[in-house]
Amino acid sequence: MNRLKDKVVLVTGGASGIGKAVVSLFAAQGAKVAITDINEADGQALVEELKAQGREVRFWRLDVSQEDNCRQVVDDIARTFGRVDILINNAGLTGKDTATHETDTADWDRVFAIDVKGVFFMTKYAVPLMRQNGGGAIVNMSSIFGLIGARAVEMSAYHAAKAAVVGMTRRDAVSYAKDRIRVNSLHPGTILTPLVEEIMHNTPTYEAMMADLHATPYFGTPEDVAYAALFLASDEARFITGVQLPVDGGYTAQ
Repeated sequence: MNRLKDKVVLVTGGASGIGKAVVSLFAAQGAKVAITDINEADGQALVEELKAQGREVRFWRLDVSQEDNCRQVVDDIARTFGRVDILINNAGLTGKDTATHETDTADWDRVFAIDVKGVFFMTKYAVPLMRQNGGGAIVNMSSIFGLIGARAVEMSAYHAAKAAVVGMTRRDAVSYAKDRIRVNSLHPGTILTPLVEEIMHNTPTYEAMMADLHATPYFGTPEDVAYAALFLASDEARFITGVQLPVDGGYTAQ
């Protein structure tokens, strides 16, 4: 129950889906958690829910595509909690389901602004704080589509952005290893978030199509990804850095 006791964790996109599961699990494991998200209503609701359970959490509204906002929020979190030990770069969006030749430039730029620049900005401002602490851990949320080209969807911008996160993860893992800062990435497959469940509801063929692509006879849950993030963020993974860990029910093993 105390795998992250006294650690200060910053989670982007923490108000819903995988981010919410990460926040809830990390807080239950003794961490002080800074929840950041552009969705203020859901973020504040999560704070109230977890505070009622005796967890130490606070919410900051954050648009990760805006560098000044990232800097200000990271600085304020550090002033509030005294440090930042763990960064979970979870905020992201998929963009439109189009092939490269059909992708609108504005959509491409929007996906990269959040999925890539957001990771860059948050890492840029969290690393100096981790250096002051003598170390830390960063977990970047990529996707199986950062490792492979999917047959089920196009999402050209999303594929490219999540692959960029892989390159950033590997480079930063090497760059900051001497500072005792570990950097790893997670690669979820089909996870039953509210967004995915809505797609399944609206697209009757989607569930069967995705089920055929996973080796397991079931999809993942946000909690499955959260437990993988917990391992990589904790001291149990002290000798693991630069790793791309699929949480995908065997999707990429085939």
